[in-house]
Amino acid sequence: MSRIALEMSGQLNRAASMSVAGNMAHPLKDSFGRSHSSLRVSLTDRCNLRCGYCMEEEATFLPAESLLKKKELLWVVSTLVELGVKRVRLTGGEPLLRRDLDEIVFDLKSISGIEELTLTTNGILLEKWAEKLKKSGLDRLTISLDTLDPAVFKRLTRRDELGRVLAGVEAGISAGFQGTAINSVLLRGINEREVGALIEFAHRRGMRPRFIESMPIGAGNYDRGSFISAGELLDLIRDTLGDVVPVPNQFKSATARLFQVKSGLVGIIASVSEPFCGSCDRLRLTADGKFKSCLFSMGETDLLPIIRPEKGSWDRERLVQAVTQAVWHKAAGHEMHAEHFIKPARTMHSIGG
Repeated sequence: MSRIALEMSGQLNRAASMSVAGNMAHPLKDSFGRSHSSLRVSLTDRCNLRCGYCMEEEATFLPAESLLKKKELLWVVSTLVELGVKRVRLTGGEPLLRRDLDEIVFDLKSISGIEELTLTTNGILLEKWAEKLKKSGLDRLTISLDTLDPAVFKRLTRRDELGRVLAGVEAGISAGFQGTAINSVLLRGINEREVGALIEFAHRRGMRPRFIESMPIGAGNYDRGSFISAGELLDLIRDTLGDVVPVPNQFKSATARLFQVKSGLVGIIASVSEPFCGSCDRLRLTADGKFKSCLFSMGETDLLPIIRPEKGSWDRERLVQAVTQAVWHKAAGHEMHAEHFIKPARTMHSIGG
């Protein structure tokens, strides 16, 4: 076990007597009774693609010194695990751009209480990282792939990197990852006719295809004309592959609705047309130490003054108070359809996908 992991374990042991009391006094529960056990941790806001529904071409990135250091990140996550987080997903930007990624994965896996550690990637660097991540203890991958057509890929991402993504998919398989999800965003007039090909691509490799509705969280004005709802997606799948049968999801807080087609299961994440806010159990930590209770929340809690104090040591109780208050005040829903809805100033790559 690394020195950082040992320090984290030591902190947990020293705080064991107060952890139970802390959990009772400060549960990760909001005013609507939702308990939160899933945490998405952004490791960087940088990305090697420029998908229009996520970010602008000339993106401005955070200075390196503002990003959470590994030790700071581990301290925050270990505290949140004490409070009830069980599942952690590493995101970006593109998390594979983080040079100490394998060390972060190893040390997170050393924190008792994390039941599943996963990572979302665009796959470009996965051929380099897959085996290292598997050896470090990463449980599962999610790979973003919106098209199998090189020309469409370049149009969507503003980069000519489809070959490296596909090589990354195969590297994930070779490294032994199972249960990998292939996430796709379909846009009207661009890639919606690939729905069948994407499903078959995933199923042939033992992976789970999932389709995500485009959300108003990217750069510029939201293009409602390109939006394809979950209902339309199901019609496209039926037209292409035949019968589509709903399948109950064993997890109440799951984001994806499951459907059975001839070749296997398909997931649809209908964040816009069929919000699942009522069962949401997700929290977010940005790469620069901001805590968010919802992807679409305008407010965020700055943890840096607690994580990186000018003088003195870390104050666990202050951190607990900050995050539990933020969770308690979580809104009932994102109100994406309301007239008063305002898109957050941060785009997806800066918040963490």
